[in-house]
Amino acid sequence: MARGSNVFRGTPPPGISLIRKLRGKDWSFKSYRYAVLLITFIAYTCYHASRKPSSIVKSVLDPERDKSTLSSIWPIGNVFFREELFDSDVNRLTKKGWEPFDGKDGTSKLGEIDVAFLACYSMGMYVAGHLGDSLDLRLFLTTGMIGSGIFVALFGMGYFWNIHAFWFFLLMQMIAGLFQATGWPSVVAVIGNWFGKRKRGLIMGIWNAHTSVGNITGSLLAASVLEYGWGWSFILPGALIFFGGILVYMFLAAYPEDVGFPCPYASKNEETGPSKLEAQSDKLESNDGQLHVAPQSSSTSRRSVGLFKACLIPGVIPFALCLFFSKLVAYTFLYWLPFYLSQTAIGGVYVSVKSAGNLSTLFDVGGIVGGIVAGHLSDKLNARAITAATFMYLAIPSMLLYRFYGGESMTMNIVLMMVVGLFVNGPYALITTAVSADLGTHSSLKGDSRALATVTAIIDGTGSAGAALGPLLTGFLSRKGWDEVFLMLMIGALIAGLLLSRLVITEISDFLKRNQSNNAQSTTGSESQPLLSDQR
Repeated sequence: MARGSNVFRGTPPPGISLIRKLRGKDWSFKSYRYAVLLITFIAYTCYHASRKPSSIVKSVLDPERDKSTLSSIWPIGNVFFREELFDSDVNRLTKKGWEPFDGKDGTSKLGEIDVAFLACYSMGMYVAGHLGDSLDLRLFLTTGMIGSGIFVALFGMGYFWNIHAFWFFLLMQMIAGLFQATGWPSVVAVIGNWFGKRKRGLIMGIWNAHTSVGNITGSLLAASVLEYGWGWSFILPGALIFFGGILVYMFLAAYPEDVGFPCPYASKNEETGPSKLEAQSDKLESNDGQLHVAPQSSSTSRRSVGLFKACLIPGVIPFALCLFFSKLVAYTFLYWLPFYLSQTAIGGVYVSVKSAGNLSTLFDVGGIVGGIVAGHLSDKLNARAITAATFMYLAIPSMLLYRFYGGESMTMNIVLMMVVGLFVNGPYALITTAVSADLGTHSSLKGDSRALATVTAIIDGTGSAGAALGPLLTGFLSRKGWDEVFLMLMIGALIAGLLLSRLVITEISDFLKRNQSNNAQSTTGSESQPLLSDQR
């Protein structure tokens, strides 16, 4: 029976079918894993890159100041300082802004745009999660990416069509938010389909760097074409995610069963080891070089789980509520950090809109490190809640230091910004990846239910409600002063850590019990040694 027969969810992706024909043989299980990691990494990089333009163009749409030119800032050189904008059109935009965002309530309207996007994203997440467990993840993800690209680009077309109606920009962001909701449940479910629990925190910590890489890519793309008109800052990232969707359609194998391999977390919660799967893949080729496969259970044989049942899985609600406040903090930085940098003197001078966008990418560099460190520590300690809570508590003093000392010099600003990114994005990355995958394959599901996308949607959907609230509150609080904004962020981080207190106590208790058990075993072993020697 050839791979792709009707015992599987569907035929393999067109690109994989083409590669098989050209090679004359199939990939190994390990090769498929690498391909899935790479493609999903690229996919969600595109998602985050397409969310970044609005934060880059905020100061263009709603200018609030006229600052002097800077000559140079050590040690970065001319990448992170203000350059005079000689282009007349850009000069016009940076001084006059863009109606309807250039009035006294412009900052609030920008905040409303953000919250509209994130509210639709949050609500759409719950539906998208259940659909992701019911439909073909590859096609579902492809549709979301292409739809996102179209509506992100349409927002930018408002510049070329000279549109000044607030409802147009609001509507484009709302529809884009609904399409964006397809992304996270889908990619986490795909990774969960291919990888078991062992070292999941480290693997997903590294893989989750796509969030920060996407933010950096989106910032650089949007800033690089800003001088040609702010519309291009949306069109370019929109085109990126559109073509990313085509890549997913062509090459993403969403389920191991669809290409002839069993799921790594087989029934009864027992993982099928990679070595066994590699051995199996060697047996899939006959002596004549043709591809053959023993029938595997279809990816449709596992039934999807409802939202209510998924909420009852132990740990889902506490982590979901924690993520609400964690994403409130993280997304406030995502959407408002470039604006904050352009409005705040650093070493006595101001940076340009473009330079603020470039400078803000260093927050995400710290976030990459934070995600990897949090994932590795949680694997090492076998303590997801302890790791996440500790990072949230450490984020509080780091944000306080950044607010009061970040303006002392460019060097101080960069160092503290990266430290904040490390502690803010670390738990956010851990909860949305390894924790979601752990809970989506929880033992209570008996191994025959598909809940990865649903659990991911519950956790990240709840988190996204916080992501919507943070930027909205910032739009209002920033008019009073940035001290109020940072106070809100620190309170959010504190609440996020406290919400995990019960799980932290449980993990500490389990840790102490394991130590007592190990000590008892070592004591028994040492006492048995003299007895054995006496018998001799």
